[in-house]
Amino acid sequence: MPASGRLASVLVGALGIALAGVVAGKISAQPAFPDRPIKVVVGFSAGGGTDVIARILAQKLSETLSQSVVVENRTGASGLIAAEAVAKAAPDGYTLMMGSQTTLAVAPTLYRKSGLDPAKEFAGIAMAGISPLVLVVNPSLRVHSVNDVIAMAKASPGAINFGSGGAGTTPHMAAELFSLLAGIRMTHVAYRGEAPAINDLLGGQIALMFPNLSAVVGNIQAGTLRALAVTGAARSPTAPEIPTVAESAIPDFEAATWFALVAPAGTPRDVRMRLNRGVQRALAQGDVKQRLADLGMTSEESTPERLDAHIRAEIAKWTKVIMDADIHATE
Repeated sequence: MPASGRLASVLVGALGIALAGVVAGKISAQPAFPDRPIKVVVGFSAGGGTDVIARILAQKLSETLSQSVVVENRTGASGLIAAEAVAKAAPDGYTLMMGSQTTLAVAPTLYRKSGLDPAKEFAGIAMAGISPLVLVVNPSLRVHSVNDVIAMAKASPGAINFGSGGAGTTPHMAAELFSLLAGIRMTHVAYRGEAPAINDLLGGQIALMFPNLSAVVGNIQAGTLRALAVTGAARSPTAPEIPTVAESAIPDFEAATWFALVAPAGTPRDVRMRLNRGVQRALAQGDVKQRLADLGMTSEESTPERLDAHIRAEIAKWTKVIMDADIHATE
């Protein structure tokens, strides 16, 4: 090889080494995640289930990540206002959302004008908590089992009124799923929140409800409400004496309120796994387990991919219920 060729080859090699060093320097100079505060957006007001579990995890993540994790409440449209804002945020792990079954699997179909597609616009991080519902009736109602309710509803279609905290809430959707699978028709009475619905149930203005177990466990123990069945796949550790709807009458029945930490689509997997590990460590702590138990919730290990699959399955399930039951919400 001519001297000029050897010189060119040496120069090219030296340039390549130099460029590699620059690239390596830039990579090593990138700060480790997280290097600034993380925001967890909640689509509901302070004090509700979504907010409470978000704050429990935010406190623990602040400790495990050695970085501030703050909760921001942006209420409205069953959590869709918060969801749309988070979906548009930078996919860097610093803006997250504590999503729920209502926001991620029901509201986008119920409020069709939103245009939000959670399966495409969010990336899962970890399941945070699962809360069963419970079928409860006013003690004056002459039913003592799930089959009694079904028989009464079949004898008088539409005569049984059931309450919920609003269209699209999990208690509403659970009752609609129950009606579809049982082949019955009941009349929905929507309230502005679960508490006023429970008050009317206690007063006998409505016949039954599928509230969150934690909201009525005191009433059940006091005998002011009669519990017929829980809605989970298994009996609840909070009230193991109450059978499930599935074992009582409808084998395929399962419904639950769930809460999950999600990020904007495109968030790097290594960032999501860093957050996932933080959530798993938090959920494994004894004081967190106890606080969730006090709320009637359980937790389970999950990966980002497993959560993504769960959200897709829930969207398909509840979309079918909405369409089959012809449920509409005020836009």
